[in-house]
Amino acid sequence: MTTELRRLRNYIGGEFKDAADGRTTDVVNPATGEVYATAPLSGQADVDAAMAAAAAAFPGWRDTTPSDRQKALLKIADAFEARADELVAAESENTGKPLGLTASEELPPMVDQIRFFAGAARLLEGRSAGEYMEGMTSIIRREPVGVCAQVAPWNYPMMMAVWKFAPAIAAGNTVVLKPSDTTPASTVLMAEIIDSVLPKGVFNVVCGDRETGKAMVEHSTPAMASITGSVRAGMQVAESASKDVKRVHLELGGKAPVVVFEDADLAKAVEDIAVAGYFNAGQDCTAATRVLVHESIHDEFVAALAKAAAETKTGQPDDEDVLYGPLNNPNQLQQVAGFIERLPAHAKVEAGGHRVGDKGFFYAPTVVSGLKQDDEIIQNEVFGPVITVQSFTDESQALEYANGVEFALASSVWTKDHGRAMRMSKNLDFGCVWINTHIPLVAEMPHGGFKKSGYGKDLSAYGFEDYTRIKHVMTSLDG
Repeated sequence: MTTELRRLRNYIGGEFKDAADGRTTDVVNPATGEVYATAPLSGQADVDAAMAAAAAAFPGWRDTTPSDRQKALLKIADAFEARADELVAAESENTGKPLGLTASEELPPMVDQIRFFAGAARLLEGRSAGEYMEGMTSIIRREPVGVCAQVAPWNYPMMMAVWKFAPAIAAGNTVVLKPSDTTPASTVLMAEIIDSVLPKGVFNVVCGDRETGKAMVEHSTPAMASITGSVRAGMQVAESASKDVKRVHLELGGKAPVVVFEDADLAKAVEDIAVAGYFNAGQDCTAATRVLVHESIHDEFVAALAKAAAETKTGQPDDEDVLYGPLNNPNQLQQVAGFIERLPAHAKVEAGGHRVGDKGFFYAPTVVSGLKQDDEIIQNEVFGPVITVQSFTDESQALEYANGVEFALASSVWTKDHGRAMRMSKNLDFGCVWINTHIPLVAEMPHGGFKKSGYGKDLSAYGFEDYTRIKHVMTSLDG
């Protein structure tokens, strides 16, 4: 008996469409390794159509009032909440994530973030109008930038789509959004839900691969390109966008240092770091996967973390006892396994270090100790359920090791010493510093990094402002 594959379609100008040339790509459930759907493999004609629809819709959406945009986003949030079970099921099939954790840890903040940006639509800020030159009044207009080309990743397909479209639409822009080719299902479902709320062409979804994304970024219509992805992809986007001076918003890789001092609450640190390192199979650019521990507690910490890893479960989405599901695709499984296979002789695998089962793309919760600062696994993003542990002698060395990578997205410090926590938060060169915790996010606070982790902010009023442009208007008081 052959099961008919689900047929996903692009959403362009308020209509669901196949790729113009009929090409498709298979979509695989990472928990089973089996194909469950097909999605359009969109080409230039599809990108042209989506950009034309977004451009046509822009003047009308730009001219709506902030209160109207707020109402629309609140309706979307309510609709997502009402259809939460469908969205969670689609996301789980997309990614293999546990159903329960997706429902409790991803859907609620996602809805909250949409509601935050609905409120932000009515809180645009600028300098007070005034006479900064005699006889002249100056005012500031904060306007939408135009059509936004947005590319979302596969690690949080549903939530990252929200981080992209919600601030853009709240500010009065129109959107062409491309989900990852491995995880398009939940984004297409979002389009189905949004269809009844937004005017045609304000929100468009184009499925496809890297070439599709490249065509979007290089297209002459968008005023802004936004991507969450790898450093390589971000560099390519920045280069392509520079040819016609597009705005660029980049949220790229991470290699978060987790600095544990000798006075930290060891039991709490181990428990929280294990969750923050293994949640979503470590496929998170802020994941707590690079731990630096004071030498006086190093051995005790490693033993406790190895025990926590051994007690952490991975498995099928409907298993209520699992913390995380599979890696997203076979290439990612191979990448994670490759880091372990290439470990130097001085490294020691304290837990895990192997694939789990032969069905799907599961990898065991892993702890690696004995590492040096210039080791490959310290310097490069693994993006898997692998936590590395290094020891340090003092605060100065901890900072040297923590800042000694090319990424600068997130970090955390574990200590009871307030002065030390403040010094570390000042000197850690990362866009976020958590103290005695790791990974919580709120809609009101910004998310974004420095160095090769990119530029621009997601969430918060800062993320909202990234989707606006500033215009100065000066008028003579003489008429």
